Amino acid sequence: MNHTDLRSDFLSTFADYDGHERIRRFEDAETGLIAFIGVHNRNIGPALGGCRMYPYASEEDAIRDVLRLSRGMTYKNALAGLPLGGGKSVIIGDPFKMKNDKLMAAMGRAVESLNGDYITAEDSGTNEHDMVVMSAETKYVVGLPTKAGEQGGDPSPVTALGVFSGLKAGVQRRYGSDAMTGLKVTVQGLGAVGYDLCRRLNEENAELFVTDVRQELLDRIRAEMPDVRLVQPGEIFGIEANVFAPCALGAQLNKETIPKMNIDIIAGAANNQMATPEDEDRVADKKILYVPDYVLNAGGVISVCYEYLNRNGKNPYGFDLTRDGMLAHVGRIGQTIEKIFALSEAEGITPGRAADRMARSIFMDDAKTRTA
Repeated sequence: MNHTDLRSDFLSTFADYDGHERIRRFEDAETGLIAFIGVHNRNIGPALGGCRMYPYASEEDAIRDVLRLSRGMTYKNALAGLPLGGGKSVIIGDPFKMKNDKLMAAMGRAVESLNGDYITAEDSGTNEHDMVVMSAETKYVVGLPTKAGEQGGDPSPVTALGVFSGLKAGVQRRYGSDAMTGLKVTVQGLGAVGYDLCRRLNEENAELFVTDVRQELLDRIRAEMPDVRLVQPGEIFGIEANVFAPCALGAQLNKETIPKMNIDIIAGAANNQMATPEDEDRVADKKILYVPDYVLNAGGVISVCYEYLNRNGKNPYGFDLTRDGMLAHVGRIGQTIEKIFALSEAEGITPGRAADRMARSIFMDDAKTRTA
């Protein structure tokens, strides 16, 4: 396998470059693997973030994504109160056509080459089985199947729990109560997290409008939740509702979709929901309360962090490393969001910028402490 660390002068031509520590390109002729691993910042601890597989149109698109996603993980892990920095990996290719065990084993060797600077987990286009395959080649992988008394496995349900907690914090902030009964919620994307979020909302009697590009998922939710209303993907933005929950790919909130929206709150699981920084201003101009995505969807990384700490005998923050302790940590996402709203209001800035400021104060202050 060949690998190359991309030069900073090349990376600086990308808008999402933020002084990343390393972007490494991997190519394996035998398996067809072409992948990038990004390490953004390790001031707090080793960089942890998932492994995504997607049919990017070009290597430049893959680099752009790994830059954006790895940076986002630094901010996410800091605000989640975890002893971790931010990283991400991306594989170029259609996971439904190209992915196989040999390719994922090669990706495991790529992760191992960073000697623990980066820890991987599942993400869009990869799953628990892929993590098992990778674990034969590297010890720097989490999200593995659980044994009795251990933590691990698919983090999606824990991500959905955190999104639900944060969504309710947004509802509380906007309406003075977090009761969901009768509230209209539109959900874009019925993957593992979006579907579980719908289940939780349905149990609390929210009125759901959902969409996905996969008919089999629409059929499933209609069978299991008959009261859910199905809409076409392009129609989801124009539905009058209380909450819009984007749970598909990023950049869905943009200059074309935001003007169509007639909602009070945006709170969903998708990463990088705003296509550009200006789009958050567009949302604010419409008096829509935005719950920052990387804070809201931190449940999954909290789950795999606890798995990592348990398996490696580390606990620098003195966490209660039981499952109950982990779930309690996820439950505090709502409290973090309340602090973000308070700072946003006090400083007259958007919630997303308030979250960024809080995160930077954590991982940059830690850097000052280490060099003092």
